Amino acid sequence: MKIVVWQTAFLGDLILTTPLLATLKNIYPEAKLSVIAKPFGKDVLKHNPNVDEIIVFDKRKDSTFSLIRKLKEKKFDLAVSPHRSHRAAYSLFLSRIPERIGFDKAGFSFLYTKKAKHTFDGVHEIDRNFRLLELLPDFSPEKVYRFSQLFLTEEEENFIKTVGLTSKNYIAVAPGSKWETKRWTREGFAEVIDRLSKDTQVVLIGGAEDKGFTEEILSLTKTTPINLVGKTSLRESFSVIRHAKALISNDSAPVHMAVAFNVPVVDIYGPTTTDLGFFPYRNGIVVEIKDLDCRPCGLHGHQTCPKKTHECMKLISPDMVLNSLNKILKEGEPVETKI
Repeated sequence: MKIVVWQTAFLGDLILTTPLLATLKNIYPEAKLSVIAKPFGKDVLKHNPNVDEIIVFDKRKDSTFSLIRKLKEKKFDLAVSPHRSHRAAYSLFLSRIPERIGFDKAGFSFLYTKKAKHTFDGVHEIDRNFRLLELLPDFSPEKVYRFSQLFLTEEEENFIKTVGLTSKNYIAVAPGSKWETKRWTREGFAEVIDRLSKDTQVVLIGGAEDKGFTEEILSLTKTTPINLVGKTSLRESFSVIRHAKALISNDSAPVHMAVAFNVPVVDIYGPTTTDLGFFPYRNGIVVEIKDLDCRPCGLHGHQTCPKKTHECMKLISPDMVLNSLNKILKEGEPVETKI
């Protein structure tokens, strides 16, 4: 049996798809499992024992028609798409894959042979994705694997030593986000960094796109944390998070990396809410202002606040973040789990 999974959404979405991949392999252990993903999929799925093939597709550069031809030649028996794009639906249909499972809210969902219900009602994304597999005749709850997976080699595990870090001896902070309104305030991050630096080492992480915002934060700090923003590969960032004592992050991909490694995480929520289903489902605490009727203002937030106030983030204080960090480190109290 040959199975293909289409997941060309964001980095965090792909990490949250790894339980679906593990469960598919539990259901069909002899199957060859391929995954269609963006270029970062090679890093996310590297060394994943459940994945036999990574098909890289960059919609900004690659031809959809070439991809369809490739899929048609491979003669897949089953396609599963957690991604709700029109492109996924028509590409899998035109690839002549006989059984195609997707969500009812997907673009061109009528092209799927079976459709699962998609809702934003507090169900975690991992659990939501399992609805796709429940449509399989061989699905069994006993075969479900519920945790995200990232796999590092011994050499990658030791990367932290090359930048002077000791395992579980530092707090990682990820201040960036693709969406500006999902970033907590510069002043808030600066104060948290300074207060943490009195007792422990602080390491800043993020991609090259986060460098500008990070420099603005550092212009306000009195201390000098280790700044790795834009200086590490994605796999190296995995290592930094894997060995951190805890992570403080906006609602973004680093949260899902930390959860995959079961590293305690403080997740700062502004324009989004836990009802959307992307909260840290183990070993995490969400910090948010719950009584704002404008939340959520969108699935991803916006580049500018629709109300021009950004109070969902401005009302979150450094004490709220640090108290949550202390709570999870001392008590190990997880966020309410819904899977």
